[in-house]
Amino acid sequence: MREIEELARKHGRQVQRIDAHALKQALGDVTHQGVVAEISPLPPWSEDDLIDALQAAKNPLLLALDGVQDPHNLGACLRTADACGALAVVVPRDRAAQLTATVRKVAVGAAETTPVVTVTNLVRTLKLLKEAGLWVVGADAEGDKPAHEADLKGGTVLVLGAEGAGLRHLTKQTCDWMVRLPQLGTVESLNVSVAAGMLLYEAVRQRMVTAKG
Repeated sequence: MREIEELARKHGRQVQRIDAHALKQALGDVTHQGVVAEISPLPPWSEDDLIDALQAAKNPLLLALDGVQDPHNLGACLRTADACGALAVVVPRDRAAQLTATVRKVAVGAAETTPVVTVTNLVRTLKLLKEAGLWVVGADAEGDKPAHEADLKGGTVLVLGAEGAGLRHLTKQTCDWMVRLPQLGTVESLNVSVAAGMLLYEAVRQRMVTAKG
């Protein structure tokens, strides 16, 4: 806590010490580690903001979630997207998890570093991204090729579907190609946040190999 206080003061942030009872009253019945910070949330991006950001990005990597409803999965996806240097995470406005306190907690800070783009029509947005020069790559257990055989080095949008249902038919049709992850066990499918992490890191792996070469 002393390190946190020193860091806050170094950056000109006000620090207030209160007792445990007052902290519990202020926060309610939530799990914490004795430190609370008031933050200004990262402003949400519009579709136009995303298209504008692509102009300055080299080989951008994006993650699009087609109807993921579990806030824990969205938070985990944000965390991994941040770790992999994704430009943004795209989610539909309806029938999908949005940025909530739960999502922010699971994301452990990534919700304040990785923009979330909430769009009215995901398929329309994917088409706009294709027009901007990005490849749209969907994930499905019956995908055409293993993920490691797909070229993910250029500008890419990785698209994953909802828990259980997977990608909607129209979303699949919009993808340039479909990839699958290797599964050697008996479980039929992977958790969407795990699958997103594996695909994001496959893209990072390919880019690192290219950079070294």
